Amino acid sequence: MKIKREDIRNVAIIAHVDHGKTTLVDQLLKQSGVFRENQEVQERVMDSNDIERERGITILSKNTAVYYKDTKINIIDTPGHADFGGEVERVLKMVDGVILLVDAFEGAMPQTKFVLKKALELDLHVIVCINKIDRPEARPNEVIDEVLELLMDLDASDEQLDCPFLYASAKAGHAVLDLKDTPEDMEPLFETILKYIPAPEGDPDADTQVLISTIDYNEYVGRIGVGKIENGSLSVNQEVLLVNHHDPEKHQRVKISKLYEFDGLNKVEVKTASVGSIVAISGIAEIHIGDTLCSPENPQPIPFQKISEPTISMNFMVNDSPLAGQEGKYVTSRHLRERLYRELNTDVSLRVEDTDTTECFKVSGRGELHLSVLIENMRREGYEFAVSKAEVLYKENERGQKLEPVELAYVDVPEEFSGTVIQKLSERKGELQGMSTASDGSVRLEFSIPARGLIGFRGEFLTSTKGTGILNTSFEGYIPYKGDLQYRKQGSLIAFEAGETVTYGLFSAQDRGTLFVGPGEKVYSGMVIGQNGKAEDIELNVCKTKHLTNTRSSSADEALKLTPPKILSLEQALEFIDRDELLEVTPKSLRIRKKILDPRERKRANLKK
Repeated sequence: MKIKREDIRNVAIIAHVDHGKTTLVDQLLKQSGVFRENQEVQERVMDSNDIERERGITILSKNTAVYYKDTKINIIDTPGHADFGGEVERVLKMVDGVILLVDAFEGAMPQTKFVLKKALELDLHVIVCINKIDRPEARPNEVIDEVLELLMDLDASDEQLDCPFLYASAKAGHAVLDLKDTPEDMEPLFETILKYIPAPEGDPDADTQVLISTIDYNEYVGRIGVGKIENGSLSVNQEVLLVNHHDPEKHQRVKISKLYEFDGLNKVEVKTASVGSIVAISGIAEIHIGDTLCSPENPQPIPFQKISEPTISMNFMVNDSPLAGQEGKYVTSRHLRERLYRELNTDVSLRVEDTDTTECFKVSGRGELHLSVLIENMRREGYEFAVSKAEVLYKENERGQKLEPVELAYVDVPEEFSGTVIQKLSERKGELQGMSTASDGSVRLEFSIPARGLIGFRGEFLTSTKGTGILNTSFEGYIPYKGDLQYRKQGSLIAFEAGETVTYGLFSAQDRGTLFVGPGEKVYSGMVIGQNGKAEDIELNVCKTKHLTNTRSSSADEALKLTPPKILSLEQALEFIDRDELLEVTPKSLRIRKKILDPRERKRANLKK
């Protein structure tokens, strides 16, 4: 017999990037008394990894739980970036409702649409929370209309259209049901969750069924599976069967060695857990996302949607430049292979494949951001390696036609830059689908563009809109190949010989373009030291010193003025490199180089092309 667990609510917080999900979770934790009165709590406490804190984005979904009036509310904070959409799709299987957070000024954005669509398909109850209500340019009433329009576009049921709306400021820590109410705290939101989010239901006496939706990884205990108990109960030392809906062959007897529930930011060990609880299970080495833990008597796997396929790939290879092995701790192909395959433990949208050589691995992901976060993590752990330019993954249809991934790009720019952006995206095979003007005079453009047209575009986009443009993308599907693209209009400035850069050599080189190196830096033949103003590559000697004679003194050099070099960030470097170049990544440096270092060999290869 099915029962409802009235003492539990399971809810996910979904929204577009930067609309305040993690800040809202902070407030719910604070106001439910998870922290002591005098405890110091850092902001956005849920973003636990360094890169998440620095960039202010959420990469991995996180579980937490708070108590309100004897009811345990399990909350899942999800990422907003399209590159981490795979995370959001999965965690929605664990909850019975979502809080859709929408910025009171920006309104419904592409990622809002993506996550809401997934929630409606799973028939989840929605609470709409208009956040950042205290922004001076907030326009809550218009935003509500936008959200209702979006719900209608996505064919929401009458029940879903009748969802409650709240107005909140996550930063100030208050929510109200009506704009006329005096804001005090988050109580209206807690009350709405209890009232509108259905309690989880299941049969406590039936055979056990737990669907694993997320995998956590810990050096000491290995893989930890996180999921919701759909039916039956789980207890420590219980024998269960591991099965998978997409893999009928999988039948593995395992034993539950440790069981945890969430409480605030901690995992608490429990002996047993029943229907509706979100639990973490450790001690099963072969546990994967999408697996179901069942009773051995009646194994019934729970259906689970396939995880979105990767659209972009890069080659990760052993660094073989003349400066290799000087700065990294882990430099061999064995280290690289182990680390990349270990990443597969927790990241389901990633693919790693061996290639013809043992020195190189093909790594595929959801987008440039997805792969650059992996590169940044590895570099901080002391790995040294080289990566190639990102390429899109093509498919073929039944007629043998080549297909390529296409994205929907939404661009918000001040009116004076709209012409430039339309021109730049059209050059990259983009097609303008729609154009509208917002109340503050900015223009929103909607483009359908091949994914490869967006590779390396963000930097150029920010320059051409003077840093004021906002670009959001979401994956749309596959279309027939649209023809060749020219990526970069400017050539590279290449070092001619190995050595250390000298002011005298750099002074004569800086007239040729933008330099990426300053004086006293190590360079080698074939290393890219700057960007040429023209289309071709030029080799320069930046290590040459001045010949001294009786009349020429070395001190006359001091008058030479150098323009400061342009220091590229990891993203800029990944965008800059061309197909015949590699990015050398070490814990201390990022260097761009030609794949073929020898100038004569390089000329031969170009002639063959």
